[in-house]
Amino acid sequence: MAAGDEHQRRILTQIAPVSWEHPADRAALNALRRIPGFDLALRKIFGLFGERALRLAFKANAVRTSEKQYAWVHARLARVCEVLDLEERPECYISQTPVVNAGAVGFGKPFIVLNSSMLEVLSEDEVEAVLGHEVGHILSGHVFYRTLLILIRYLVLFRYPLAGLALIPIHVALMEWYRKSELSSDRAGVLAVQNPQVTMSALMQLAGGMRGVTLDLDEFIAQSDEYRAGGDLLDAVYKVLNVLGQTHPFAVIRVAELRDWIESGEYDRILAGEYQHRDENDDRPYREDLREAAKGYQDGARELFDEVDAAVDRLRDRLTGAFRGRAED
Repeated sequence: MAAGDEHQRRILTQIAPVSWEHPADRAALNALRRIPGFDLALRKIFGLFGERALRLAFKANAVRTSEKQYAWVHARLARVCEVLDLEERPECYISQTPVVNAGAVGFGKPFIVLNSSMLEVLSEDEVEAVLGHEVGHILSGHVFYRTLLILIRYLVLFRYPLAGLALIPIHVALMEWYRKSELSSDRAGVLAVQNPQVTMSALMQLAGGMRGVTLDLDEFIAQSDEYRAGGDLLDAVYKVLNVLGQTHPFAVIRVAELRDWIESGEYDRILAGEYQHRDENDDRPYREDLREAAKGYQDGARELFDEVDAAVDRLRDRLTGAFRGRAED
C-alpha cells in the first residue's frame, strides 16, 4: 500500500466489473451492441481518426505523470489499480484546462486525462476517487464507446453537419448509455478508496467547488434529498428536459444513486468478498439486466408522473381557493 492511507483497504482480487455495474448501464450497452452494424459503423468512425492521433495530442500538450511528474497522482493511481486489480496501469496525463473534469480515452491502450483545475479544487483523496472512477470505466470496457462518442460530438457533429445528421440516432443512443455508465463508475470510485464520503465529496466539488472554499457534504446530501423530493409541475418537467443534453447525470442524482447502492448492502457485500470473479461465467442473462433497467426507468417515470399529478392537484386547489375567495368578496 502507498504511504499516507488512513485505513487498510481490501484488495478486490480478480473482481469482475459486473459486480459494480449499474443494471441500466449493462442493459443499455448490451442493447447498443445488438444493433446490426453498430460496432462496424463506430469502428469506421474510429478509422478516420485513430488512437495514435489522440495519444500524440496529449503527449504534445499535457504532462504525463510519473515518479518525477505529479508523483502523488502517479502513486494514487498505482494504489487504485492495486485495489481494483488492474494489472497494467494506464498512462495518466494532466492537461491545462479550467473545467474541473477528467476522462478515460483511447482504444487498444486507454489512458486517463485529469484537467489541471481538478488538482486545484479537489483534495488528494478526492482525486484518488476520481482515478478509481476512470479505472472503473477502463475495466468495464466503456472507453471504446466513450471515445467514439467524443469523436462524434466534437469532430463529426460540429465540423461535418451533414454527416452529423446521419449519426444523430447513434449519438442519442450513446448519450443515454453514457449517462448510465457514470453511475457504474461512481461505484468503482467508492470501491477504490473504500470511503463513500470521499467519493460523494468529490462529486460535490465537481458540481460547484472552487479553490479556497470549504463545502459541507451534509448540506449537499440534503440538497440531493430536496431535489429528489420534487416540486411543482414545472420542476417535474424540467428535471426530464434538463438532462437530455448532458453527458453526465447531475451530481445530486449521482450522490443519491450512490447512497441507494450503499444502503442496499451491495457495497458491504463486495468488501466482504462476495463478488463475481473475472474467471467466472456471467450467468446473469441479458434479459434480467433489461428487466432491472426497465424497472428503474418505470420507477423513475412513475415517480415523475406522481410528481406531475400532485403538482396539478396543488395547482387546482390554489385556483379553486382563489375563485372561492373572489366569490366570497
